[in-house]
Amino acid sequence: MASELHQLRFDPPQSNASDESSAQDDRPLLNPDSDAVADDDSDDLHQKYAPFVRRDVYGTMGRGELPWMEKVLLAIALVTIVPIRVVIGMSLLFLYYMICRVCTLFHDPNRETDEQEDYAHMVGWRRSVIVCTGRFLSRAMLFVLGFYWISEVYRILPNEDKSTNENEGQEKSQESERPGAIISNHVSYLDILYHMSSSFPSFVAKRSVANIPLVGIISKCLGCVYVQRESKTSDSKGVSGVVSERIREAVKNSSAPMMMLFPEGTTTNGEFLLPFKTGAFLSRAPVLPLILRYPYQRFSLAWESITGGRHFLLLLCQFVNHMEVIRLPVYVPSPEEKNDPKLYANNVRRLMAKEGNMMLSDIGLAEKRVYLAALNGNNNTHIVLHQKND
Repeated sequence: MASELHQLRFDPPQSNASDESSAQDDRPLLNPDSDAVADDDSDDLHQKYAPFVRRDVYGTMGRGELPWMEKVLLAIALVTIVPIRVVIGMSLLFLYYMICRVCTLFHDPNRETDEQEDYAHMVGWRRSVIVCTGRFLSRAMLFVLGFYWISEVYRILPNEDKSTNENEGQEKSQESERPGAIISNHVSYLDILYHMSSSFPSFVAKRSVANIPLVGIISKCLGCVYVQRESKTSDSKGVSGVVSERIREAVKNSSAPMMMLFPEGTTTNGEFLLPFKTGAFLSRAPVLPLILRYPYQRFSLAWESITGGRHFLLLLCQFVNHMEVIRLPVYVPSPEEKNDPKLYANNVRRLMAKEGNMMLSDIGLAEKRVYLAALNGNNNTHIVLHQKND
């Protein structure tokens, strides 16, 4: 199996992305009136927004011209494994919905604010059933989607191996500290399923998720913290406070769920790490860095510049999917990092990039919107730069 994974493609590009002069360049990146983009313009566009570029056989936005063999494989998958996966997947989702519904009957949710309610603070058999079945069914869902095995590597950093005994007591004290949050790169919505199957943490999610049929009650059982992503009000400060409090609670109480945070704020193609937001590091608590990778040969599982429906359909058509997980040791912040959340975030980011063989990029969600608008032929892409979120 190792030889098979070695052959899978995961070669990061050799050039780094740059957002220099992106805010000053108001020229349209693509011409919506033309049928094709000049090669020079296309190359410049993809180089400028490299963290969001698709490099699989399906091409940009998953709409490239496919070889005839790929079309044959898609046709076979559509009439064989896709219907089976849809039926089994929906059955697993409905089963877990019913489990969550039964376990939360006659139980009032925990309310931190008027808009934050969850069932993650339940104790006893209810919580045990929700967590155990949630982890099992999440892994079962990944299996149905073609992740028949998941490669997990526990990385030991060189500076952890101490040859002297004078620091042994301090080292044990640091290692015994429980992390309050899991920090992960963000490549796909599949990341959430893996983390549910591994540690069943709480996530930060859009407020609309709470109202989605079936998924809404599951998100509350996970203890999700809901945000209004496009909101420009002071609500973000309240959400940040809730997240920090949850992280500190997880450090002190082993029965409290850890927070699962994607500090990049959006998904990439998995070859880069975007700048980290500091919200996950404001609590000054230890964090557990974790790196996800999706090696591929035909279809990239990264969800960066492809529509959700197209991505999910092509995912179902893949006979076998692969996932690699690199687990780093708990990162205990230094006194300087505790006093400077930005320094803390940057140091964790550099460590993850080094251990995951990823490149650092200075662009973020706003530039991703520019890139997507350009791919869709929007002449006013420069306006999107003003939509940055803190």
